[in-house]
Amino acid sequence: MSLSWSAKDHKNTNQAAAAGLKRSRNDAGNKVTVVLGAQWGDEGKGKVVDLLATEADVVCRCQGGNNAGHTVVVDGKEYDFHLLPSGIINPKSISLIGNGVVIHLPGLFEEGDKNDKKGLKGWDKRLIVSDRAHIGMVCVLYTLICLFSFHTTSTRRKKKGIGPAYSSKASRTGLRVCDLLGDFKDFSTRFKNLVHQYQSMYPSLTVDVEDQLKKLKDYGERLRPMVRDGVYYMYEALHGPPKKILVEGANAALLDIDFGTYPFVTSSNCTVGGVCTGLGIPPLNIGEVFGVAKAYTTRVGIGAFPTEQLNAVGELLQTRGHEVGVTTGRKRRCGWLDLVIVRYAHMINGFTAIALTKLDILDVLDEIKVGVAYKLNGKRIPHFPANMDVLHKVEVEYETFPGWKTDTSAARKWNDLPAKAQNYIRFIENHIGVPIKWVGVGKSRECMIQMF
Repeated sequence: MSLSWSAKDHKNTNQAAAAGLKRSRNDAGNKVTVVLGAQWGDEGKGKVVDLLATEADVVCRCQGGNNAGHTVVVDGKEYDFHLLPSGIINPKSISLIGNGVVIHLPGLFEEGDKNDKKGLKGWDKRLIVSDRAHIGMVCVLYTLICLFSFHTTSTRRKKKGIGPAYSSKASRTGLRVCDLLGDFKDFSTRFKNLVHQYQSMYPSLTVDVEDQLKKLKDYGERLRPMVRDGVYYMYEALHGPPKKILVEGANAALLDIDFGTYPFVTSSNCTVGGVCTGLGIPPLNIGEVFGVAKAYTTRVGIGAFPTEQLNAVGELLQTRGHEVGVTTGRKRRCGWLDLVIVRYAHMINGFTAIALTKLDILDVLDEIKVGVAYKLNGKRIPHFPANMDVLHKVEVEYETFPGWKTDTSAARKWNDLPAKAQNYIRFIENHIGVPIKWVGVGKSRECMIQMF
């Protein structure tokens, strides 16, 4: 018996393979919805996440550490989150801290216990921690290193040491959750080596190694029931029964280690790429990407800020907006809405919709300005400058709008907003080229007007 293989057979096989490949791409599994900051952080991402988390099955953190701060108000109670995903409030969802997050263990349990007293019961039963997540320079060690010789005593309690934690990760000397829960003798040796490494850099740094190891062992045992293989968990969540999966970004596009206003940035990728690397999921599973922007602009700390208002307007925005960092306690710098940076964030993240928050803060202004372009030496530039010296020199081109001089805090639908406020919102939407899905006019989830 002889077998022959014709060109027609070959064509049919290729067509079948192509059809199978197309099916596999179309049936890639559940899509994740992503919420990301579109400015310099503090845009109100927690409110958007809280809104979406009410229907989510899984809510994930993919990067950052306890330097991030989200405030969520539910039923009159205000919760502050730093490491815990904001979705932990939903008793029906699972919260996941992914491998891209650096975990300060004392901070994690302190945060959980503090919110437990506010009524957040059973948070530890619905939290999963990836075994690949770094604990960096564990316990108080990485905080001490961050502060040592650099910061005054009055600021020590505010600093979180995220930079040194990611530095340790990148230099391959970091310690992960799986190491803590593995052979503790080996972990202890590596921890001691890490301490010696930093003591050689900071000779006056003193660490009670045995005390720290005892604490770490206790933290590890408390953490153990929560730890899972994060990659496998996400794979099952994506490819199992239909699930609503939400990813909560920390920080924001202009603080991204690659795309932000370097060097005044955070230590992780807080743009959409960090979702894939911080959770171990393919780009094919990224669905909606929601950018969050304030109706004006703020940033914390130093660095270029083209639309900053060092005047009465800036002070009014700071006061009315209660612009004080949840984590740092520092006053935020304030200025007009800068659409150049929001467009830039959209270039990188591909936002499918925008949440515009804190519109009500503008209610009392006679006129409102919006930055629409940068000029350098009198000429418009089409890009966002990478060089900070250049960014300091740009001249902002503004559009000016009349203020609506009306209290919007009670608005609950589009038609409740004054016409001048509607015009302001539509201009932003058209200029960015992305629809605005929510408009925020207050602290609680009820104050988020959904447009579509």
